[in-house]
Amino acid sequence: MAQVVVVTSGKGGVGKTTSTAALGAALAQGGENVVVVDFDVGLRNLDLVMGAERRVVFDLVNVVQGDAKLAQALIRDKRLENLSLLPASQTRDKDALTPEGVERIVSELREKFDWILCDSPAGIERGATMAMRHADMAVVVTNAEVSSVRDSDRIIGLLDSKTLRAEQGLRMPKHLLLTRYDLARAARGEMLKVEDVLEILSIPLLGIIPESQDVLRASNLGAPVTLASPASAPARAYAEAAKRLKGEQIQVTMPAAEPRGLFGKLFGRRAVA
Repeated sequence: MAQVVVVTSGKGGVGKTTSTAALGAALAQGGENVVVVDFDVGLRNLDLVMGAERRVVFDLVNVVQGDAKLAQALIRDKRLENLSLLPASQTRDKDALTPEGVERIVSELREKFDWILCDSPAGIERGATMAMRHADMAVVVTNAEVSSVRDSDRIIGLLDSKTLRAEQGLRMPKHLLLTRYDLARAARGEMLKVEDVLEILSIPLLGIIPESQDVLRASNLGAPVTLASPASAPARAYAEAAKRLKGEQIQVTMPAAEPRGLFGKLFGRRAVA
């Protein structure tokens, strides 16, 4: 049975789009038939991270409004034939999405794919509620910062009240993906520790993605980090998270502190990025 997963956050800039791409690619690498859907109408970025910006002809809004068929808007990844993208519109706003249109698209996607990953806009407005409406489960992306965690707590409340599952009296499975985590900064008290975030949000931990330049380099190359740099620490963390998403019982790996450079070795300290 197809699984619809909303990848969501309360705060912008936490790595939600890069996480959607990385998780989607990791699932596809594991043999699943996957589509990633960009619900961030007007700000479209998932196509850039997937390296498909020049291949966009039709988009989510075109399909919702009946101007194009779903098959015309889907873009198959050139690296993984079982990974596809449904891009967002860059010239429309989120009001162009209709509940009926989104429901129809999700139903069609369920017939074609094993996993449907919906990249939600940050926040609590219309685009976010549209993205989570038909989800079977949610991945809540947050950084270990007070403002990000507080906003994620608000999103968890919406998942328990504004989704179809909630209206049917069903529980919405939720998973926490902690991104841009720096063990050394957490030890110095410059960001929350993992156990602090878990205590506040009280949802299962899907994975911890370490702060790394590999993610930025992969995005600039137009590739999920799980494809661009599969041996890197973030790629391994996303690959493990994808397995947990499928129900595998794998212990979460705590990211190691980054090795010190020559300056740090000489002076016993490391500059904070």
